Amino acid sequence: MVWCISIPASTANLGPGFDSIGIALDKYLELEVELGSDWEIINLSGNLPDVPNPQDHLIVQAAEKTAELHGFSLPPCTVRVKSDIPLARGMGSSASAIVAGIELANQIMELHLTAQDKLKVATLMEGHPDNAAASIYGGFTISSNAESGEINVFHANHIEASFVLFIPNFELKTAKARQVLPDTYTRQEAAQASATANLLTAAFLSQAFEQAGTYMEQDLFHEPYRLDLIPQSKEIKIAAKHAGAYGTCISGAGPTLLSLLKKGAEDDFISTLKGQFPNFELVAVPMNRTGIVVTIKDVESAR
Repeated sequence: MVWCISIPASTANLGPGFDSIGIALDKYLELEVELGSDWEIINLSGNLPDVPNPQDHLIVQAAEKTAELHGFSLPPCTVRVKSDIPLARGMGSSASAIVAGIELANQIMELHLTAQDKLKVATLMEGHPDNAAASIYGGFTISSNAESGEINVFHANHIEASFVLFIPNFELKTAKARQVLPDTYTRQEAAQASATANLLTAAFLSQAFEQAGTYMEQDLFHEPYRLDLIPQSKEIKIAAKHAGAYGTCISGAGPTLLSLLKKGAEDDFISTLKGQFPNFELVAVPMNRTGIVVTIKDVESAR
């Protein structure tokens, strides 16, 4: 038996929705899993880490953690992996790997985990639920890690947004991007930043994308501190606006940037900006609406 597991990428924050808003994207981490005599990770594409010891691999760690939390010991597996999610680019590659490992354990051990169960494990490992929630549920998500340990999630699939990613040829580790953030905000800063996040959410849910684009560019939580870590980011935001974007923000912790556009305007937008930022690849990416997808096939048909 072969378990085929597909996990979408994600973008998070959308400006002021810091550590809470996520959107699943039409790029995927894909696994083919079989029971084996020892753990083996076989990379079938680029965009994957070279991890000689499978026990150090995030997918394996997430799978074994999930099994352990539910009172099981996971048998070793052979895992064939391919991905079109760039590493360390702010597109949720680590969250996708964690969710993939959780789903691997869920399938192998027949745990029958709910989406909420999976998100609890992912948040325990990731530290915040925004990327993982989008990868699990698909669509547009708002999530919060409550002090009680519960993860509160709102999920919507009706949003007809269009996005273009500016994916750079350089990395930015999330840990470095977090180091530049302040430890505290004034009451006035927190109130204004929270209000902007509320307006952004209302605009997205009502599909008022021109307004949403405005609020995407008014973040106070993280963008003022992170933009300087991303060369040409400020120039990109200006150029994107002139090319017709409603708004542009950092995707996750960066260094990828994300522009919100009118539906159908992606090709013209990319054509207009072609060649202006040679260190960035411009890619139109629809919203994923499915979240995790699992199919099972027999070994013979998988060969």
